[in-house]
Amino acid sequence: MSRTRIVIVGAGFAGYRAARTLSRAVRDRAEVVLLNPTDYFLYLPLLPQVASGVLEPRRVTVSLSGTLPRVRHVLGEAQGLDLEGRTVTYCDPEGRPGTLSYDRLVLAVGSVNKLLPVPGVTEHAHGFRGMPEALYLRDHVIRQTELAANDRDPARTTFVVVGAGYTGTEIAAHGKLLTDSLLRRHPGLDARWMLLDIAPRVLPELDRRLSKTAHKVLEKRGVEVRTGTSVKEATAQGVLLDDGEFVDTRTLMWCVGVRPDPLVEATGRPLERGRLVVDPFLQVPGHPEVFACGDAAAVPDATKPGSYTPMTAQHAWRQGATAGRNVAASLGLGSRKPYKHHDLGFTVDLGGVKAAANPLGLALAGLPAAAVTRGYHLAAMPGNRIRVAADWMLEAALPRQAVQLGLVRSWSVPLDTASPELARMPVPPEETPDGPADRR
Repeated sequence: MSRTRIVIVGAGFAGYRAARTLSRAVRDRAEVVLLNPTDYFLYLPLLPQVASGVLEPRRVTVSLSGTLPRVRHVLGEAQGLDLEGRTVTYCDPEGRPGTLSYDRLVLAVGSVNKLLPVPGVTEHAHGFRGMPEALYLRDHVIRQTELAANDRDPARTTFVVVGAGYTGTEIAAHGKLLTDSLLRRHPGLDARWMLLDIAPRVLPELDRRLSKTAHKVLEKRGVEVRTGTSVKEATAQGVLLDDGEFVDTRTLMWCVGVRPDPLVEATGRPLERGRLVVDPFLQVPGHPEVFACGDAAAVPDATKPGSYTPMTAQHAWRQGATAGRNVAASLGLGSRKPYKHHDLGFTVDLGGVKAAANPLGLALAGLPAAAVTRGYHLAAMPGNRIRVAADWMLEAALPRQAVQLGLVRSWSVPLDTASPELARMPVPPEETPDGPADRR
């Protein structure tokens, strides 16, 4: 007789943790299959450091086959779901279709860029969702700086970041350090970084003290922070702000937030702001064989009755573990438990020895915050800790290496990763205001 098959869709924070938990819990008593477009887990919180040249790309990727030995990895992107037929259809990197049947399903498909109906943004802006975008941004910033050294066009060294949540704030902070190091080779050339957000302050989701700390660091570093400001239109020559100012630029980074992957709509089950509604055990009502976690799931927040857990890596990582344990329990291995987790605090790495953090509610800034932030990342990463720590030490002791690799072209990192219908939907103000949701 064939073994029970558990299919996990997505290897982000939730999917990877679910796979790791299940591989240990079921061992050879069930087949665990992980469907994901790449062969690695990406540690998103450190991606801005890849874009700024602090970390090498491989440092923030963890091999699926190397760390999940009892899990079968299927390389492909999910295209559709049939809950009644218990199948998942997918397309592999070479365009070939495939189908996976399942006895248990864990949906951890994550999120996509949140698009707003701003003319020109889809055509001229770039998001920050994964490794290709980080590598593109790094090359692009270096290339524009080198071109500006010849033609002295200030638009080339004007970099506009929209969205002052975690991602946008870190990109602006780290990006300014990168251009500062580049400009030492080109005396007389200046770089202008702008961070825009419609909110009244940077990091609006954090304590005001942390927001103020980050704002001060950015301004002291030379980043032009404009709150209460949005983009009205984007063109190939620059961006038109809603106050009427036109900013000449060749770089527009779109970090206004994310939405759940539209694939969850294919379930035909009730949604909450695009997220699949689940019970406290992360099961889909009416389909006890289907579990959902991470950004794709609206999980009841046991610490705040009547609300749902926010779309953060902290929750996704722990929901993945809970989903894994509960799937195993449904097979008679252990007992199931409802999901419950209190936020441990947040960290924002501002580059160098600057950071803002509130571990367990204690507001920190400067070197103590930087130490806590990097210590947290080293503890949270499922691999590559020594290599990451080594890169940080080398960065502190040696000049930053900054050369174009030419690996990613602009056309290969389009912003419109969401469906057109999803992009036109109004965005409720209480949804995630920053970049990749599976963050802290």
